[in-house]
Amino acid sequence: MIPPKPFASERRKGVARYANAFRQDLLSALPAKLFRAWMAEFRSFPIHSFLCNDPDLVSLVLRERPGDFPKSNRLREGLAPLLGRSVFVTNGEEWQRQRRIIDPAFEGGRLRDVFPHISGAAQAAVARLGAGGEMDIEPFTSHAAADVIFRTLFSIPIEDRLAADVFAAFRAHQDAQPIVNPAALIPLPGWLPRLHSRRTRVTARQIRALITQLVDQRAQEIAQGNAPDDLATKIMTMPDPETGEKFSPPEMVDQVAIFFLAGHETSASSLAWALWLLATSPDWQSRVADEAGQILGESPAFSDVSRLKLSRAVFRESLRLYPPVPMMVREAACPEHFRDRQVPKGAQIVLSPWHLHRHERLWDNPDGFDPGRWDSENGRDCARRAFIPFSAGARVCPGAGFAMLEGPLILSMILRDYRLEPTDEIPVPVARLTLRGKDGIRVRISPRAPV
Repeated sequence: MIPPKPFASERRKGVARYANAFRQDLLSALPAKLFRAWMAEFRSFPIHSFLCNDPDLVSLVLRERPGDFPKSNRLREGLAPLLGRSVFVTNGEEWQRQRRIIDPAFEGGRLRDVFPHISGAAQAAVARLGAGGEMDIEPFTSHAAADVIFRTLFSIPIEDRLAADVFAAFRAHQDAQPIVNPAALIPLPGWLPRLHSRRTRVTARQIRALITQLVDQRAQEIAQGNAPDDLATKIMTMPDPETGEKFSPPEMVDQVAIFFLAGHETSASSLAWALWLLATSPDWQSRVADEAGQILGESPAFSDVSRLKLSRAVFRESLRLYPPVPMMVREAACPEHFRDRQVPKGAQIVLSPWHLHRHERLWDNPDGFDPGRWDSENGRDCARRAFIPFSAGARVCPGAGFAMLEGPLILSMILRDYRLEPTDEIPVPVARLTLRGKDGIRVRISPRAPV
């Protein structure tokens, strides 16, 4: 089976039609020719955008000259009620200061430190599957990914009352929030009220109020000297090496909000699609299950994860076919010249993992599910040049290493104990806050018979 993707129209649209189409579904709103084009220019007043699939342009924007292509201010229009001025939406010195404080908490040695939290969440997730049955796998993976975030950030499982409230509020916010706010398409003056729905504003306030409780509670524990040595403590006590300043409580609320959004939503999306892909590929499912049975014991060790090569390949292939964040937007800080086109200052530079990862002139069998591709010459080349599920360069996601530890581990632990089968309902990917199934992602799960 060829993994599903939404139908993409070739019909040209004006700004009004694009605005309406983007609010409904970002993926099908764009033309199919983008899976073949190196670059495309869109000019519908007041929008002037360049979508870049040329790997050299992607590298220029993300790796070589990121300072000349800051994140577009339009990006935060739809996310501002929730994320405030978190590291995800800021630029310049403000962003640099935030990364100087955040990055040490995510350095390599921390993976080993947080592994017990991740392993504990994975074991709890497997236990929740119980006798299995037919189910929408997205709520399950959301629950599992949220549990990882709560344990690694605040040393509390999702069963904690406050953690459960935050999780429920995030689910409601995702349902309420379109991926594109009208102000992201049409520049508005700062004094003009933004057109966020009432439900979006209400759910964002609920989430931030709950996160404030977590941050205030941790601040008290730090002051009393009995705070656990987890990510929240690490970040809240880390001074900026240049100024000596630490995050204020409101700044920490902003950062925790993006950690939940980026770490929870993206991991949940990738894991759900990986499970569905394995349900439709019995051969790869058997291979991953066999690998897990040979390597993982009752209580997995940190060193086991590096040996889960098949599970890692499947998870990478899921990230390729269904990148959790399907598009990234930068802005040209000065006039540029891309592929014989003049790019004016202020133009939107769109980098689309959704199109880049399936580009017909880059990948062999671009729409097919083939975890073995990563050992091929084409796969290795594209991994370097055309694979950006966590962005790249200076603004690469600081939690990328955590995701590549968490995803294959949970996947392997599920496949070790359970068998997956597809249902008659084929999921349709749609871009909301992350790439999810339009009507869920359904699979049939049953306990795997002991060997």
